[in-house]
Amino acid sequence: MSIICGVPLLECVYCLACARWAWKRCLHTAGHDSETWGLATAEEFEPVPRLCRYILAVYEEDLRHPLFEPPGGYGINPDWLILRKTYENTQGRAPPYILYLDHDHADIVLAIRGLNLAKESDYQVLLDNKLGKKKFDGGYVHNGLLKAAGWVLEAECDILKELVEKHPNYTLTFAGHSLGSGVAAMLALVVVRHHDKLGNIDRRRIRCYAIAPARCMSLNLAVRYADVINSVVLQASCFFSFLFDIIVL
Repeated sequence: MSIICGVPLLECVYCLACARWAWKRCLHTAGHDSETWGLATAEEFEPVPRLCRYILAVYEEDLRHPLFEPPGGYGINPDWLILRKTYENTQGRAPPYILYLDHDHADIVLAIRGLNLAKESDYQVLLDNKLGKKKFDGGYVHNGLLKAAGWVLEAECDILKELVEKHPNYTLTFAGHSLGSGVAAMLALVVVRHHDKLGNIDRRRIRCYAIAPARCMSLNLAVRYADVINSVVLQASCFFSFLFDIIVL
């Protein structure tokens, strides 16, 4: 009887310990994470604001008549928009995204929106994982995000290959926010690993910008692909990144 009565007490102690750790982590120590990081150069940071606007543009139904346009606009020429995929198009297998041919910056951009709190399919992608479930190139990756990336690549492989070959001096950029950042990172891994799918594209042409990224790969992969994948995290968003990591893990 005493053991049974003690179970709720142990649960409460465990929850309080976790809450204390999270409180200290988010409010006291998280701000010091980047103290030893090197400063990004202006050239390295230049694409970030522009790509953030492209990601926001995914939320619009009609870029010629935008409803949520930020000050200064999205910086997108609607005539250069190659395609736009919605939840209906992806059937919930991946978040919505756009493919944009950015002639101004010699860039082929696939931008993916973030987590939709009202979409069950996004949670299904997010929760399709467990520690050590999916191996990839000598490391481990998030199973659901890898499957979503595989679906996107399979759907757009032909058009991406055509654009890459037609514009040999253009970079290929995968950009995403939150859930979309995980899919973008997985896309970068797969394309680098299987570059023959896109006409043997050179690794130096492939880039990924993960905004408020999900924890989606093991450390050894993060280090080996650091020349391709750029993670962007604001200290103010550490709390939300922490919550996202809890769900992912």
